Amino acid sequence: MISDDTKRISVLVPSYNHAKFVARSLRSIIGQTHSPSKLLVIDDGSSDGSPEVIADILKDCPFPSELIVNENKGLCATLNEGLGRTSGEYFAYLGSDDLWLPEFLADRFTLLESRKEAVLGYGNGYLIDAEDRIFENSADWRGFTFPDGDPRSMLYMGTAPISSTVFYRRKALEKRGWNEESKLEDYELYLQLAEDGEFAFDPSVLAAWRRHKNNTSRDLDFMLGECLAAQGRVAAKLGWSNGKLKEISTQTRFFFAEEYGRAGKKAESRSLLFANLRGAPSFRVMFRALIRHLIPKSILERRKAAVRARENERYGSVRI
Repeated sequence: MISDDTKRISVLVPSYNHAKFVARSLRSIIGQTHSPSKLLVIDDGSSDGSPEVIADILKDCPFPSELIVNENKGLCATLNEGLGRTSGEYFAYLGSDDLWLPEFLADRFTLLESRKEAVLGYGNGYLIDAEDRIFENSADWRGFTFPDGDPRSMLYMGTAPISSTVFYRRKALEKRGWNEESKLEDYELYLQLAEDGEFAFDPSVLAAWRRHKNNTSRDLDFMLGECLAAQGRVAAKLGWSNGKLKEISTQTRFFFAEEYGRAGKKAESRSLLFANLRGAPSFRVMFRALIRHLIPKSILERRKAAVRARENERYGSVRI
């Protein structure tokens, strides 16, 4: 029997060419301690047999579920369609390669029930590889903490919640929706939602975000360009002044200078760093970014590999 609370939550899985992972994603939803009223899966023109995998898994779904197979429209169009085809006070979507831990829906529901001014709830997440091995936990990130309440300091750096950790209040989401021309779907939405209410943060780890060779987040040139483009569109829509937009874009470029540095791309990092020093949130962060340029790339790569190995030994793998 579906409880009244359960009827208030709907879940979408936008699927695209993740036949290797989608069964795990769906099982992580089916195994939730707090079931949604409906699980909707929209396949966006996959060519790898994903629909057949999905249909087989949904046979064992204990609550209402539906599979829709479309020609390719893009992720934002799929998200808007999923929002329009579902109901309930709360909405969440899970990428077809990501995972939720069993308490995700229950805990996020409780969080937003207690935070009536919040437009969404989010939290920390594991970063996992193609074999479900945990190589990073966002709760351990040095020098960065996700904000609770006003998220704009985070968003103006060009960073955002981990998408698999987010749980939306439908009313706020329907007001904005996803821009179907955007290639970086959630960031543009978050910039707008930040004007409408709080982002409620729960430090618990309740979701996993899969990193593999096809992730667009690995392409820093793409990510920076799309963040700046999204900021420009939102500035025009919300009436930001040119001065405000310039200040925000400077912060974003400084943040990406650090990301390029971490990736060992020192020439790109230096170019951004010295042109956007005013975007540094503190002298300590500025000094850290400058020091990174003195460390050889080989050492940075060995350090990164050592951290991944240590984190995997500490956390193991996600078990669903």
